[in-house]
Amino acid sequence: MSDAQTKNTSLADFIWKNADDLWGDFRHTEFGKIILPFTLLRRLECVLAPTREEVRETVKNLGDSGIDMDVILRQQTGFPFYNTSNYDLRSLGATRTRANLEDYISQFSDNARVIFEQFDFANTIARMDRAGVLYKICQNFAAIDLHPDTVPERTMSNVYEHLIRRFGAEVNEAAEDFMTPRDVVHLAIELLLDPDDQLFIENPGLIRTLYDPTCGTGGFLSDGMEHVRNLQDRYSIAPVIIPYGQELEPETHAVCLAGMLLKTLETDPGRDLSKNIALGSTLSADKHRPEKFHYCVSNPPFGKKWEKDQADVTREHKEQGFEGRFGPKLPRVSDGSMLFLLHLLSKLESPENGGGRAAIILSGSPLFNGNAGQGESEIRRHLLEQDVVEAIIALPTEIFFRTGIGTYIWILSNDKPAHRKGKVQLINATEMYEPMRKSEGNKRRRVGEQQTRDIVQMYADFEATKQSLILSAPDFGYRRIKVLRPLRKKIVISAEGLATLADEKAWEKRTEAQRAGWTALFNDHMGAEEGWHWIEAFAKNAVKRDADLGKADVALIKAFRKALGVHDPELDPVTDKKGQIIPDDDLTDFENVPLAADGTADIHGYLAAEVTPHAHDAYIDETYRDESDGQIGIKGYEINFNRYFYEYLPPRDLDEIDAELKAVEAEIAAVLAEVAG
Repeated sequence: MSDAQTKNTSLADFIWKNADDLWGDFRHTEFGKIILPFTLLRRLECVLAPTREEVRETVKNLGDSGIDMDVILRQQTGFPFYNTSNYDLRSLGATRTRANLEDYISQFSDNARVIFEQFDFANTIARMDRAGVLYKICQNFAAIDLHPDTVPERTMSNVYEHLIRRFGAEVNEAAEDFMTPRDVVHLAIELLLDPDDQLFIENPGLIRTLYDPTCGTGGFLSDGMEHVRNLQDRYSIAPVIIPYGQELEPETHAVCLAGMLLKTLETDPGRDLSKNIALGSTLSADKHRPEKFHYCVSNPPFGKKWEKDQADVTREHKEQGFEGRFGPKLPRVSDGSMLFLLHLLSKLESPENGGGRAAIILSGSPLFNGNAGQGESEIRRHLLEQDVVEAIIALPTEIFFRTGIGTYIWILSNDKPAHRKGKVQLINATEMYEPMRKSEGNKRRRVGEQQTRDIVQMYADFEATKQSLILSAPDFGYRRIKVLRPLRKKIVISAEGLATLADEKAWEKRTEAQRAGWTALFNDHMGAEEGWHWIEAFAKNAVKRDADLGKADVALIKAFRKALGVHDPELDPVTDKKGQIIPDDDLTDFENVPLAADGTADIHGYLAAEVTPHAHDAYIDETYRDESDGQIGIKGYEINFNRYFYEYLPPRDLDEIDAELKAVEAEIAAVLAEVAG
């Protein structure tokens, strides 16, 4: 573990030790909602400490003058927030701690006070006061120096990460809903912003917007601003990144607000960036509509259901179509991550205004889930045929805190550079990591600085190598055709066939007397072999003669055919009244025919080469057509990394394996002999 990591963890552990003073009065699942807001409060307090006396003096002298104090106090603090209380954590006192702390919180400016409201901090304070631990906790935090000069933003972000992950683990919630590991955040931001370094050089002081629809505590936004801040040494006027975001969870939203309150723009120091961070569900209530952004980034929860957003998303899909965010078909409700792909695409700045680029971290399922024509495939089809996918990078496993699954970074752009148009770059970075000395949950690996540079360089080089492939959209596409075979069946009345009727629902719905009546009729024809259409005429004539048998409806006749039908390859194909061949449903199959470079598929050539040698009478169902282009077969897309990066490893020589086994047997025998001796 590096010195920075050790410092981060030690600081977080020191803060977390307040849990020792909470045991017995609070459940361990409640510790996080106490410790985290106190951490934020102390952070804000440390930032305001240098100007506290000046602010108090200003309020004392001008508080009743009618002057807009908000503007003056922001100028004095140098930040878009302030506190006018006479208290701080150190001076609350032991006798009126609760009342004084409530006064202290209430005297924050509105944009800071909302942070504590989202933690329901007032009720927490009341409970701590009743338990007799409030003053002790306040004194503990008053002793910690969390000023940015002492604890830089990135270190503080790591502390938040540590606390929230530990809190998330306590309440058994997936940490990925709250936090993206810092190394993954940094890699995504570098991939997103590094290509524009030349643009920044040529346009000093260029202003760009960065948006995260699942911003959590603001890690991506902070890292994006840090990226351009590091360019100050290279340029006379560094570029400016203006952050925007939206977050679903109130607690993590509050952490993000606090972080944004501490950030200032050199070109606009009085701007309150916390106003750009909205609260609510992005999918059902986009709080930044109809804004567009130069850069978008997101790590939506893996495999999370979107049923709570379903009504609003479905309504937008039906009413707005491609004019809205969700034009293609919708994915299954069990996983909403692909909806965020579409959402990010809709938020990119228009090509007329310079275009936009997005980076989104997803699990493997969006690459291949769903057959042709289903929502997931249609979303991939839209993205690939609109030529907005620049690259997909396969990351190492075991780099997230609560899951070891494979993850991928998708890079989208609605204004690709000329050399990338019509192309998709696949990068296999699964082996590009450094092991961690101490595992953090499932996180046993990290993408180090060198690996980050190497991955970003591969993306920038855009060259075909062993780890980087350059493909086009048709390489991922196929036509799913429906292959039929003629029905070659006859009706055979047998005891075995009649026994299988018990499994048919249409037969179960008949009364016991009706089943007995039909069984008696079939017994009269036991052993008979008839044509396929015989059973329908037989059944209808039977009910005409005996009404007690009930109706010979379609479901019952279908059940008879299923139970008594016997395949005979020597028979001529069965035809309907119009002379058309009836297909055998039991032999129906589907084939995926790869697309050619021009996007077409030779379905008949494929059938002749791959199917008819094994099933000579197979033919294509020409009524099975694509809804969009009307052609035979439904177009689908999947992105199978294993197919492109698979390396065949020949099996080892049998003599080598045998020698190894004998060596192991000898070792075991030696150990047993030693034990026995």
